[in-house]
Amino acid sequence: MGEFKHKHSLGQNFLKDKKVLIKIIDSVDVQEDDLIIEVGPGQGALTKYLKLFHANLRCYEIDTRVKKYLDSFVDEKTQIIYDDFLNIDLKSEIKDLKYNNLYVIANLPYYITTPIIEKIINANVDVKAMVLMVQNEVADRLAAKPGSKDYGAISVLLNYYFDVNKLFVVNRSSFEPVPNVDSAVIKLAKKEEVAKVDEKELFNFVRDAFAMKRKNLRNNLKKYDLKIIETILNKYNLTLQDRAEQVSLECFIEIVNNLSK
Repeated sequence: MGEFKHKHSLGQNFLKDKKVLIKIIDSVDVQEDDLIIEVGPGQGALTKYLKLFHANLRCYEIDTRVKKYLDSFVDEKTQIIYDDFLNIDLKSEIKDLKYNNLYVIANLPYYITTPIIEKIINANVDVKAMVLMVQNEVADRLAAKPGSKDYGAISVLLNYYFDVNKLFVVNRSSFEPVPNVDSAVIKLAKKEEVAKVDEKELFNFVRDAFAMKRKNLRNNLKKYDLKIIETILNKYNLTLQDRAEQVSLECFIEIVNNLSK
């Protein structure tokens, strides 16, 4: 690794701690007839361990300079695609592959963590679970519960589809080069059932509710029927004077379903 020049613009911090890598693969139960997608394999530290599952593996890497590290992993079940994951059509890329469950396991670049997660959700590809290494602060935000300062629109979005758990913190010294912050591994496990609601309306409403985090619901939701909203809020011991960070997913869903009646 010593001679390799890491690109700061690509958020390249390569994981080198074997104990962390083992903990990541121990957190999922992948079978040989499953498909794993890895985003940003870098020099293949995690890829090497993902291959131990003997599952179908597709890795997306934007930096062709790492071909000399990654090409040795290629076989009949492993493909390396040198492309920007944010630009691919994920659904069409995997539609002809035969697999049982789909997993996304990756050490994500800090600067595009949320866009990658949102792309996977919006691709509508039925992910069973995601195990992701992200910045520790981001992990707190993604796994946050109502009433927490970290709770935001992305917390609600993820909680709609997944059970989100922060598994463990990873010290910055586990990477090369050493970043300025610690990381954490989170697991997003697909919920067996999701509540019935117009998803587009729900997510638009949630984003509006959090639009200005320091403002209360009355100020952020002026364009909606505040009487209906307050009636539902009261059922959850809340009012329009509260902020969105106090509102649970269940409450948001009930509000949206009543607004669309």
